[in-house]
Amino acid sequence: MSKGSPVSRPSRLILASASPRRRELLAKLGIPFEVVVADVSEHEDPATDPRVMVAHNAALKADWVAERNPDAVVLGADTTVFLDGSAINKPRDLDEARSMLRRLSGREHTVYTGIAVRRLSTGLKVDQGVSSLVEFKPFGDAVIEDYIRLVNTLDKAGAYSIQEQTDMIIARYRGSFSNIMGLPIEATKQILTGDVLLG
Repeated sequence: MSKGSPVSRPSRLILASASPRRRELLAKLGIPFEVVVADVSEHEDPATDPRVMVAHNAALKADWVAERNPDAVVLGADTTVFLDGSAINKPRDLDEARSMLRRLSGREHTVYTGIAVRRLSTGLKVDQGVSSLVEFKPFGDAVIEDYIRLVNTLDKAGAYSIQEQTDMIIARYRGSFSNIMGLPIEATKQILTGDVLLG
């Protein structure tokens, strides 16, 4: 490169999420980022269309952080489980976690994630939704109690984790595995790589 040629610097990337799973997944892209948790109240009405819900919440988080960091590229995401016409969000307590796992036992459900990418200084605004299908094995209360003992179910939509104790409850899945974890890394990489992250 000749002397005096302009050098493109990667933009600052912020993940607007407290989720350790999203941090883990985003780190796999090898792009430096920081975490800023949005101080917002997410919409969690089970009767809301899940695609609308996750898109709204992802945008809510990304917009809040972007307003305070206008030069940064901000990534927001939200995930929910959908079954029988209603969203299944994070359980309030272990009894609700048990109830959720009973509902999901032996059934196929959909996992929806909304992604929102913002950069106010350049007007960047990208919204995308991804869905995957997950089928649970049939199981009874003994398996549920073992699962709750082994996995922290309270911070996960649907009270389960696709990557923890998978053989206990998961029969099969279709679509993006990372989407079921909470951040569809394939779609995220496609959005973030290239011009989006150039300074």
